[in-house]
Amino acid sequence: MNDLCCNSEDLNVLQIGKPAPSFDAPAYDPVKDNVDASVSLADHKGKWVLLFFYPLDFTFVCPTELIQLAKMQDEFAENNCQIIAGSIDSAFSHQAWLKADKRLADIKFPIIADLTKEVGFDYGCLHDDGMHYRGAFIIDPDGVLQSITINNLPVGRNPQELLRTLKAFQSGDLCPVNWEKGEDTLGKA
Repeated sequence: MNDLCCNSEDLNVLQIGKPAPSFDAPAYDPVKDNVDASVSLADHKGKWVLLFFYPLDFTFVCPTELIQLAKMQDEFAENNCQIIAGSIDSAFSHQAWLKADKRLADIKFPIIADLTKEVGFDYGCLHDDGMHYRGAFIIDPDGVLQSITINNLPVGRNPQELLRTLKAFQSGDLCPVNWEKGEDTLGKA
């Protein structure tokens, strides 16, 4: 075996259509203002999950994404989807940020405090600097990974597109480009 080879147990490979990495992580719960909360993927079995990583609290692009997600959190909930955000910051940092930036006051979803970077690593979302890339993962009610979107640090994601993608997967049909709920699909997958 050469030096470039590694044990398959050491590989961190996400695969669409395979189980999403499980996690049980400390989190900030803004609804209860609880810095000692925790969140796990198993807590949401039977629901869709949008796992949404962002680089850091108190930055410039991140609040724009979280503000839009907060505006859309009821739409995600109406589609049986729990939003879970996360960064490498502590739960105390999440709390301080949400209280300091009034634009973030409407956030009702938990925010993982991935201080160990384990969750970000398991999802292939760690930047060389140790913060998270902008990753978004749609996980179905059986815990199967259906979609991965990862952007480099300077460019935010489009929550409307994430919701459209969620609805397309929920249709169970083949969906063409730009398909919206209520439009014709291409038939069963």
